Amino acid sequence: MFAKTKAAVMASVCLGFAVHAAQAETVLNVATAGDQNMADYVKTWLGPKFEAAHPGVKVQVIGTGPGDAGSNKIMEKLVAQKESGAATWDIDVAVVHQKTGGDLVEKGLLAKYRQDIKTGSLVSSENAKNALGVNVDGYVMPMFLSQTAIAWNSDLMKTPPASYDELVKWAEKNPKAFGYNGIKNGMSGVSFVVGWMYAYGTDAERLSALPYDKGVEKNWGEAWTKLKAFNNNVTFTPGNAGTLDMLSRGEIAMGPVWVDMFYSWKDQGKLPPSIKLTLIAPGMPGQPMYYVTPTKAAQPELAREFIALATSPEVQAEGIVKQFNWYPGIDAEQVKGHLDAASWQKLFAEISPEALTKYGKSFPIAPYFDDIKEGYERQVSN
Repeated sequence: MFAKTKAAVMASVCLGFAVHAAQAETVLNVATAGDQNMADYVKTWLGPKFEAAHPGVKVQVIGTGPGDAGSNKIMEKLVAQKESGAATWDIDVAVVHQKTGGDLVEKGLLAKYRQDIKTGSLVSSENAKNALGVNVDGYVMPMFLSQTAIAWNSDLMKTPPASYDELVKWAEKNPKAFGYNGIKNGMSGVSFVVGWMYAYGTDAERLSALPYDKGVEKNWGEAWTKLKAFNNNVTFTPGNAGTLDMLSRGEIAMGPVWVDMFYSWKDQGKLPPSIKLTLIAPGMPGQPMYYVTPTKAAQPELAREFIALATSPEVQAEGIVKQFNWYPGIDAEQVKGHLDAASWQKLFAEISPEALTKYGKSFPIAPYFDDIKEGYERQVSN
């Protein structure tokens, strides 16, 4: 357990917090899952901003790694501390993936805090209440939303397909011009397949909420048959970056991508201006990262103040949108007034906040997600 005084801060064996002599009176420990850029964001930008507003406070940051594995490390640490009977735990704020957010709530490891912070009322997305079938209302604040969409080459078509139905017809007329990575080597392809099932199998509202019913997949036969026929007309890409790379070289004209990755490539000049985005009906999934605070955080008041700063319109504009090209975790309209016209135009000109609300879906709850991936391997890949 961390001492929160001028005494040396003790190390966390599970997460690897550094041992050092604390120069500040108080230490706020933040653990974040995700790629290294997530930890760097808190270390180099958000943490110093919080420290400047809270003299005598030091923000200590540890990155636990990408994907669900990174979030699971945080959960394992909190479970161990709960089982040890520790009076306080040595994580004050954590950033976790959507599924883990629900798991943490179900295990009783999180404090309910959203109603206590001033930015809590600025959230409008359903994923602030529902984490793949788990009620997380009050326990989480979305840090950002990472969304998938369809990238398309405007030099090769006047308007993109508006739905999966229109995309199927377009692919029949333009064989091999649509590319995606199936369900391997990148989540953009997985997202496309999930969207396909929402269109032709079972709707997102049913698959993204409990209760789970194994019998639901019995109705997916036609959807799989249709997808196998569709795959005969597509080009398979090597992954998320591979889809963007093939788009940039003109090897394909359309494919599913992560929106933030798409705009980062554009910023770096790796995609021509002719490549644009659209979100097709009935929708494609994305996922948030959540700010949470453990039940027995040593610094609960500071944890709430940290999350309030991190989800403020100013920080969401400057940190989330402008630095990373992510969609904000709070309602986009709350952020608009803090963005210059060019930044807003870049992020929302092609996919409006209204379209994002209407067609931005959640991933299915875990058992349906497993059923979809297994069904694809069994009935489409073979």
